[in-house]
Amino acid sequence: MATDGARRARGDLEREVLAALTAAGSPCTPAQVRERLGAELAYTTVMTTLVRLHDKGLVARERDGRAHRYWVADAADVAAARMRQALEASDRRDAVLARFVGDLSPDDVPLLERLLRDAERRG
Repeated sequence: MATDGARRARGDLEREVLAALTAAGSPCTPAQVRERLGAELAYTTVMTTLVRLHDKGLVARERDGRAHRYWVADAADVAAARMRQALEASDRRDAVLARFVGDLSPDDVPLLERLLRDAERRG
């Protein structure tokens, strides 16, 4: 960790935040993450880092009162976030989805069909 006023590179701070969340073993508020990292960091710095990690799909969160609790996303969360980003970045969503579906194994097709039916029922 950087001390004595030294600035961290954004990637370094993101890695430290992910390590703190992993070590915590349960969802943490930004204040709890800040405490684990050392009080020399501003709350807003920790909060901004957590939001960026969430936007990248590397952490998940849930509302807890006025704050959020954050935890490291599992592999499925990360993969789903990347898929959403690919869809959002493309002006041809149909082509992205067609390529994805076309690359599925025959065993995955019934699972995808069931998941789509479940999603339709939920609205």
